[in-house]
Amino acid sequence: MTHNHKPAVVLVHGLWNTVNIFGRLRPYLENQGWHVYAISIKPNNGDIGIEQQAKQLDDFIRASLGERQPFSLVGFSMGGLASRYYLQRLGGLQRVQRFVGVAVPHYGSALAWFRWNIGCVQMRPGSAFLTELNQDMEQLVTCRPLWLWTAYDLLVLPAHHCCLPIGESQRLPVLTHDGMVWDERGLAAIAQGLKIKP
Repeated sequence: MTHNHKPAVVLVHGLWNTVNIFGRLRPYLENQGWHVYAISIKPNNGDIGIEQQAKQLDDFIRASLGERQPFSLVGFSMGGLASRYYLQRLGGLQRVQRFVGVAVPHYGSALAWFRWNIGCVQMRPGSAFLTELNQDMEQLVTCRPLWLWTAYDLLVLPAHHCCLPIGESQRLPVLTHDGMVWDERGLAAIAQGLKIKP
């Protein structure tokens, strides 16, 4: 727990985003009693690999929450992949109580073929990075993952690549990728997912 005994949640943005993408989600969660932390990945354009993004996340969590405090994690888009790497490879599963992945390209996106920097190459369907990360996805069950996605997503193609065969998947009638963290239905689904007790 954080100061004032509020539960902590860490938000992780996606490609080309900053913490500003959470301009509605952050106060929404704060009003429901969460102490919200949001990281700014730098650079945010995929010029560094997802492993390096996850290391930034690990450093941010240690600096913000110390070494042992439990917390929940919300990863949006590419930030969901960095969150998964943190959980599966950097020891995050020992601390994270609940993981909500929002519009995360678990199996890649066809649009990643149009960019050649390392982060986007890693998000190509069938990439070595995704293949390796998905080989032991089952360990994520310990943080009770929830996958939120929309069939109208035009950045994760095909949209069902946002779903893994573990945890719970919930499709939302949200019309855009970024809308998943702006639309009232996305905000409500994220907040509800975080409320679920062990």
